[in-house]
Amino acid sequence: GYVDMERIGVHGWSYGGFMTTSLMVNHSDIFKVGVAGGPVIDWKYYEVMYGERYMDTPDENPEGYKEANLVNHVDGLEDSRLLIIQGYQDATVVPQHCLSFIEASIKAGKQVDFFLYPNHEHNVGGHDRMHLYQKVEQYFKDFVKN
Repeated sequence: GYVDMERIGVHGWSYGGFMTTSLMVNHSDIFKVGVAGGPVIDWKYYEVMYGERYMDTPDENPEGYKEANLVNHVDGLEDSRLLIIQGYQDATVVPQHCLSFIEASIKAGKQVDFFLYPNHEHNVGGHDRMHLYQKVEQYFKDFVKN
């Protein structure tokens, strides 16, 4: 009774960014706003030691990789807002992840917001980390309204 089901948002980074994006494309009827930082979008682009540990190789598990690739679910973005944040120098979750998702969003006619930290790798640190948290907070204030 204390949860306003019209004002639910989600935020995560890295695998949490994958989960955030996944929730937004699969349950946009529940989640009004999402902020995904450094999100894994397509597991074939991610580090072998994690992806193949749990999913085998893309050749051994093509359906698993296809189903987990969030580009294939972009049509699920409906009446929700998604902000993707990426470090331009990220070698862990390379920018190709979010760029492929943004390209698929454009082709599907879906609006996605994007912010890039030019001088950061996978984690945004230092003074810019304050900027990051202000951006996340402002995004929720702007789009999780009464």
